[in-house]
Amino acid sequence: MKTPRSFYQPLAIGAPAPFRELPVSLERMIHFVPPHVEKMRAKVPDLISKVDVVLGNLEDAIPANAKEDARKGFIQMAAENDFGQTGLWTRVNCLNSPWFLDDILEIVPAVGHKLDVIMLPKVEGPWDIHYLDQLLAQLEAKAGLSRPIMIHAILETAEGVKNVEDIAAASPRMHGMSLGPADLAASRGMKTTRVGGGHPDYAVLSDAVEGSGRTAFQQDLWHYTVAKMVDACLSYGLKPFYGPFGDFSDPEACESQFRNAFLMGCLGAWSLHPNQIDLAKKVFSPDPDEVAFAKKILDAMPDGTGAVMIDGKMQDDATWKQAKVIVDLARLVATKDPDLAKVYAL
Repeated sequence: MKTPRSFYQPLAIGAPAPFRELPVSLERMIHFVPPHVEKMRAKVPDLISKVDVVLGNLEDAIPANAKEDARKGFIQMAAENDFGQTGLWTRVNCLNSPWFLDDILEIVPAVGHKLDVIMLPKVEGPWDIHYLDQLLAQLEAKAGLSRPIMIHAILETAEGVKNVEDIAAASPRMHGMSLGPADLAASRGMKTTRVGGGHPDYAVLSDAVEGSGRTAFQQDLWHYTVAKMVDACLSYGLKPFYGPFGDFSDPEACESQFRNAFLMGCLGAWSLHPNQIDLAKKVFSPDPDEVAFAKKILDAMPDGTGAVMIDGKMQDDATWKQAKVIVDLARLVATKDPDLAKVYAL
């Protein structure tokens, strides 16, 4: 562990200083684009205004014989577009793959000045973050970049989940983490082929009552892991995210999974299909009625202390903090979404 004095020092001479506070940005959905597909790259200019983050995917779902084309396509996509307030991310290949090093060596010099975040798959411990941290600092210095590129870790192995707190504390370059349920399920030996969501066999039964059947209540397979990730991230000032939901034909289940994650503290989720963009926008933007009630609490307790009764419910210092979370998020959403800004009346 680095000493406090050296923690925020650049890791290479000439590299930009790490952020001491994460940039404030709206990231309700991280929308994945396969950059080796020309017709998908052609949709990016229109996509930029519809999503919070555009991510060029180089890893899973990209065939081995298309990895180099995906890398070149991402560089082209990044160079040809002005992303404005919309984040530009890439998910590189995992550290033990034959493509990772070229991903970093080619992308950072070419478009590192536009790149906000590198998503690193299958992170198992702080050593993975340390390696990429040092490499990025060297390349940033060489390329003359003035702004550090952040790292977003995907939790998709049992060892990664076990080491989640050490991963969160590994570097000031850390942006946040996402849950990767499919690879994590395989790593844990879980008996499911679903990508996110619940499972009908993961359930609890109602009590047995003579003469009537028992009802099964499906449970959330990912509750424990999401909670552990959220605690680790928020302890270190990072951003937690739910990852992919693979069944594009079941928007209700997708919305339910997103909503569970939102309520537990996640700030956004991945969108792998266009129909998931509006779902994420809906779920990860606070409900207008919740915002209105939260504003009542803040208005009634300007200094955040004491206790008041609002609509028959007691509000105190703790609920003031809850209300501030909701209103702060609503203000951030309002900066990008004019329609919701009017509804929120902020």
